[in-house]
Amino acid sequence: MSRIGNKPIAVPEDVTVSISDDNLITVKGPKGALEQQVDVDLEVKLEDGELNFSRPTEQKRHKSMHGLYRSLVNNMVIGVKQGYQKQLELVGVGYKASAQGNLLELSLGYSHSIFFAIPEEISVKAETQKGKNPIVTLEGIDKQLIGQVAAKIRSLRKVEPYKGKGVRFVGEHVRRKAGKTAAK
Repeated sequence: MSRIGNKPIAVPEDVTVSISDDNLITVKGPKGALEQQVDVDLEVKLEDGELNFSRPTEQKRHKSMHGLYRSLVNNMVIGVKQGYQKQLELVGVGYKASAQGNLLELSLGYSHSIFFAIPEEISVKAETQKGKNPIVTLEGIDKQLIGQVAAKIRSLRKVEPYKGKGVRFVGEHVRRKAGKTAAK
């Protein structure tokens, strides 16, 4: 039984949801519009300001699609209403970040700077305060796209376990290793 798939999605008043015949769901809100193609086997109904998903059988494929598409559409409704934000922290001596438009320039301890092109759907900010680590902020309405871009930026310099240097999410806990003990 899919507990997530059975939960209805409450649609706010300033968000409009339209469902086409081939199960293409379009969500429009104050921050923008998103589309998602839902599996043709699933039935989507919009009643009294709530979206309900139902599956035809108890097959494993139908159960997995039921919860998946409900979560994707729920993320779309939240995205066009409030938006999403991810913050990355650059921990290390000399690590820098600067953003010009949708081009992010990172200095992560390599012999060269890394220029990272951010998609147009996402806005990026880089801020540096004296005595604190630089923070890169990604904002947009598509949760999946923000997660992918944040993961790609993080993969440019993964956090190493001995000193904790690298690119990490703000608030992320890094398990530290002890290192070698001194010779006797």
